Amino acid sequence: MADERSTLADFAFTEPLRVRWGECDMQGIVFNPHYLAYADVAMTEYLRWAGFPYPEALLPYGADIFAVSSKVDFRSPAKFDDLLTIGVRVRRIGNTSMVFRIAIFRGEDLLSEIETTYVCATPDERKPVPVPQPFRDVVARNEAIPPA
Repeated sequence: MADERSTLADFAFTEPLRVRWGECDMQGIVFNPHYLAYADVAMTEYLRWAGFPYPEALLPYGADIFAVSSKVDFRSPAKFDDLLTIGVRVRRIGNTSMVFRIAIFRGEDLLSEIETTYVCATPDERKPVPVPQPFRDVVARNEAIPPA
């Protein structure tokens, strides 16, 4: 991730979030695990924005999504009461998996970048299934940067 630094213009979808006191550590900055929680909140809203509210929109396709990997790059700390903007985009879509790029900004300043890989699989047995074509179509139409 270090070679491709995100900007707000990279994201057709963004979600605002204000840092709460309980998310800060003794140093007065956001405690590291909260960045993944912020990413999860933004992912849920991204799916709603895309017309695929989680999880009910995937179920008719016999599908659910499961996170299998996350990587976080910390660039600058968020602090109590910061108003953050979280950008979400699909960076890559494979046959049964998707890589999401999530970037957290304070104003134009990039604070953190997260890449999370999700596998599309059956809800119960967790057997891989293809990413639904209607979701692929929405992503292709709406992303600021087309996925690989």
